[in-house]
Amino acid sequence: MQYKDYYKILGVDKKADDKEIKSAFRKLARKYHPDVNKSPDASAKFKDINEAYEVLSDKEKRQRYDMLGSSWQDGASFTPPPGFEGFNFSGFGKGNSGFSSGGFSSGGFSDFFSAIFGDMMSGKSSSYGFNDFNQGFSSSDFMGSQRGKTQEKPKNLDLYSTLELTIEDIIEGKSKTITIQNMEICPYCKGSKRTFCSHCSGVGFINNPKKITVQIPKNVKEGQKIRLKSEGRKDERGFVGDLYLTVKIKDKDYELDGLNLVKILNITPDEAVLGAKKEIITPSGKINITIPAKTNTDKILRLKGLGLKRDNEVGNLNLKIKIVLPETLKEEEIELYKKISEL
Repeated sequence: MQYKDYYKILGVDKKADDKEIKSAFRKLARKYHPDVNKSPDASAKFKDINEAYEVLSDKEKRQRYDMLGSSWQDGASFTPPPGFEGFNFSGFGKGNSGFSSGGFSSGGFSDFFSAIFGDMMSGKSSSYGFNDFNQGFSSSDFMGSQRGKTQEKPKNLDLYSTLELTIEDIIEGKSKTITIQNMEICPYCKGSKRTFCSHCSGVGFINNPKKITVQIPKNVKEGQKIRLKSEGRKDERGFVGDLYLTVKIKDKDYELDGLNLVKILNITPDEAVLGAKKEIITPSGKINITIPAKTNTDKILRLKGLGLKRDNEVGNLNLKIKIVLPETLKEEEIELYKKISEL
């Protein structure tokens, strides 16, 4: 699941007080209420606004969220700490066990909200909640699908994250060291949250980042998942989960189009009119190219075989022309442009 930036959703600063948060909520709620705003995304935005206000207007929820927010960024992958995912708290007090594979039913709140605040929300509608249910059991005792299967490996020990790679990374298949944010039940208060804990500030879990070196397979694809065995969480019974990394290609110099690479090539107006020879950097090294005379912006110069390689296929490097003015223009150059315009 993805981390949600509630401050960004309400458009307030992280130091905003209750008055500022309430004011921002009311303004956005009026703007995106489905009865008023008929745009396709209004309902989803209204839901996010309500969820953000539910957290930031509540002192205890905001404290727990702020501890989380110091380690996660908007849109980043988030894995709930052990003991907080995979439960349906809405059933407590209604004669059932409270378990569900579908997660916590919290009035339309997101999975992210449910994973972090499910125990707190359950207390609103029942005489006992997650903390009471947790007493007498370790987190690993109830992580399996059934309490009796104590020797089964808990599924929630696996970690999930995004692996951002450059074009150079995937062509050369280098190794890369990454840091994984890893939320764990506080080893001091055991996640009870019944008394204030100086180690976790009373939220019940701590962030224990892991540095891992990943060997990147050559020509890995966007969206491909890389599994690193035994690099997940470890519980007190010795079970260890795996780490799953989803590849995201992000490069400041290139865009990816299948096996083809797209690169912006800036040229000056005189080079566009008269043509020019230029040296450029490609994933294969430096090469010399010729800019044809009378080249317009957005023209594509195709360099065959300089894209990505996969199996028996090879992509191209497509240079997209963009005409730009020099950073500085001399007075005589400006006069020449004036003469050209007169022609």
